[in-house]
Amino acid sequence: MQEAPIQLIRAQISDIEIIHQLAEIIWWEHYPPIIGDEQVKYMLNRMYSFDELHKQISQGPQEFFLIHTDSSCPGFLSIEIDPKNPHKGFINKFYIQSETRRTGLGKLAFDALLQQFQNLDEIRLQVNRQNYKAINFYFKMGFVIESVADFDIGDGYFMNDFIMVKHL
Repeated sequence: MQEAPIQLIRAQISDIEIIHQLAEIIWWEHYPPIIGDEQVKYMLNRMYSFDELHKQISQGPQEFFLIHTDSSCPGFLSIEIDPKNPHKGFINKFYIQSETRRTGLGKLAFDALLQQFQNLDEIRLQVNRQNYKAINFYFKMGFVIESVADFDIGDGYFMNDFIMVKHL
């Protein structure tokens, strides 16, 4: 498939609706086999409700970006720069709709993110240990597994993740 040109557009409060809609679509198409329907509902409500997105976008420390192609907005991402070390970043969110996966769009979005934050020398992220497609994508982007961690997110739910790092 032909790689579509993309733009990362910094999200504003007015973009909450599109981020919410994208999260609902992407999480329901991808995560139920990995974490189950109940945890998907819990996490969407916890991280992607309108109030929570408003707080995340307006108060930071994450910066949200919409991934735009010539014809659509198939995903979003967010990054947090370490306030103690501006050369270290953490990708909090990196989501692309399934119909645009395996088209080169993820790589283009990742490259655009690195272009926007050229002062980084290290970037980390968390990924569910059962999310094999994402893990393989991150390997292709040059990440390595740094550690394994389980995070209690409340109500008996856990995130069972790999912490991955890429040195730039």
